[in-house]
Amino acid sequence: MQLAQADALIARGHRVRLVTTGLPLTWRSSRAEWIYVDDLRYYDAGDDDFVIGSFDTVTVAYDLAGERAVHLCQRVADAAHELPIPKLAVSRSLIPICERSGSDAIYIGQIVEDELYRDVTPREREPPRVLLSGAAQNEIKGIDDGYGAVAHARWFHQKLDLIRVSPWAPSREEPLESVQEFHVALNTAEMTRLVHSCDLLIAASHAEEGFGLPAAEAMAAGIPCLLTAIPSYLSFDDTRDYALFAPEQNAVELGERLIDLLGDAALRARLRTRAREVAEQWRAESVAERLESFFVARAVR
Repeated sequence: MQLAQADALIARGHRVRLVTTGLPLTWRSSRAEWIYVDDLRYYDAGDDDFVIGSFDTVTVAYDLAGERAVHLCQRVADAAHELPIPKLAVSRSLIPICERSGSDAIYIGQIVEDELYRDVTPREREPPRVLLSGAAQNEIKGIDDGYGAVAHARWFHQKLDLIRVSPWAPSREEPLESVQEFHVALNTAEMTRLVHSCDLLIAASHAEEGFGLPAAEAMAAGIPCLLTAIPSYLSFDDTRDYALFAPEQNAVELGERLIDLLGDAALRARLRTRAREVAEQWRAESVAERLESFFVARAVR
């Protein structure tokens, strides 16, 4: 996500540096200036207007830059929420959590890559291709519940192809006999092609999910979504008519909603249209505008 944000700001004339201890990326390019260091604490931030940290790098950013530090908030459980620094929240549901420390916080959203957006959806496949995205090893993604929902729907004679995608190889516990395709560690272009090849998405994340990018990407692509009724998904829009919702950690109810979705072509058509409308907030230029406004307002203080 930080790469997309960096490129969006650069497109608006700003200079962005990406400081990392990792190796050069191979799955995505970026126009930002890359700086590789052995230890983030030794980076010289003297001529930077702002230093942004996320996850485990927020405290380092605060140590390096003090009042120029900014917290890019992407998850619910994060000790850095307590730091008295401005916060950029990727989800509206994170704003109240960010404000507990007395810090100012604004919603920016996550960026969905432009190539994922579609105005027209191809004819649905037969049987429909249902996408379940995320690493089963990450419990908050609710992959087990997604599998359970599919099993429930199939028990009631629903025909579908289950398509799995994960950043990691399948866990030993995954019921791979129920999967028609399993994709691992796709780059941006490959992920776009896969999303565009599917007809429905199941996103069964738990309440700890900070945003839920696969759901946003599917909505941008005009794919009807079945989501858990968690704060991040419910905060996509005040009118919650852009997806079907089921309680979290309840595979049976998730399966019932999947049956509803599979059996109602008119409902799927309505969800496609509404999802595209909601997803406009995550276009790069919209997120960049919110970011720019945040930084400009603080630069003149």
